[in-house]
Amino acid sequence: MITLDATDQALLAVLRKNARLPVVDIARRLGVSRATVQNRMKRLEKSGIVLGYTVSVRPEVQPHPVRALMSIAVGSREEKAVIAKLRGIPSVVAVHHTTGRWDLIAEIRTDTLASFNAIVGEVRQLDGIKSTETNLLLDSAD
Repeated sequence: MITLDATDQALLAVLRKNARLPVVDIARRLGVSRATVQNRMKRLEKSGIVLGYTVSVRPEVQPHPVRALMSIAVGSREEKAVIAKLRGIPSVVAVHHTTGRWDLIAEIRTDTLASFNAIVGEVRQLDGIKSTETNLLLDSAD
């Protein structure tokens, strides 16, 4: 794994905000040459730090407008089985390990509040889940 210096970090910050920004503009913002930006981008891609470039779409035009994060407490012995079951639910788009009060965070996306309610009920009934707390995402700061 390569070490990221201040220029790499600044480059990543610019790319997170607008990955379509021309290299010349990125170089100007960072105070480096165009070649430096191109070489660093190539190195970050080749090393696997930058996995790709994507498009951010307004939530209201996405196919699954209901989005939520479900915090989940599980028994340590049941964790692997719970993760496998969560990954088997199509509306659960990601499962994350976390620290603190909760063991897992499940990202949920669905079409309607009714289907969201059904998914929450399904997850809460899984063996090994001790408790949950679910938060609907109202919007995302960019």
